[in-house]
Amino acid sequence: MAETAIALPAAPAPARPRVLLVGTALSATAAFMAIVGLVGIYLSARADVVSTGAAWLPEGSNIPLTPANMAIATMLLSAVSMWWAVDAVSRNDRQMAYLALALTMFFGIAVINATSFLYTQMDLAVKTTPGVLIYTITGAHLAMIVVGLVYAAVMTFRTLGGEYQGRDHEGLTAAALFWYVTIAAQAVIWLAIYVTK
Repeated sequence: MAETAIALPAAPAPARPRVLLVGTALSATAAFMAIVGLVGIYLSARADVVSTGAAWLPEGSNIPLTPANMAIATMLLSAVSMWWAVDAVSRNDRQMAYLALALTMFFGIAVINATSFLYTQMDLAVKTTPGVLIYTITGAHLAMIVVGLVYAAVMTFRTLGGEYQGRDHEGLTAAALFWYVTIAAQAVIWLAIYVTK
């Protein structure tokens, strides 16, 4: 009697490690913690000055709320457009993905513009304690926005090249994660610096 070998099905492909997503999560967390740490220093210094009865902002300085409100509103709109981009790529709708990514980058540039306008309206010298802290915190956040914009642009080109589609859109998800952390940092800055002054 001849023995026949039973063929086993091929083993499933090993799960691909999500190195890009994990790396982005770690770097976004580090950037967020740096911003929160700077805001903590700002709030501590402000509390020390206010507890003595002195004014925190120097005479003649003012932090208008309107540009800051426009910046946070624009960042919240960009959260919707970034989610739209990830959703469009997951459904293989490239045209909507490109539109959503372009809109997200436009919103990011608009926030940079609003922050630059806010700098011209504050009339706050860098040599003062509030000035150096505010410019350091908002400058670090602007750097975070620029990194997020470059990240989104790279993922747009990779999507354009056909690398991300359907179920494989880890890079775009990672860019969205970084962008959402940037929005959370903007919310912390908005509340701690612009609203409470």
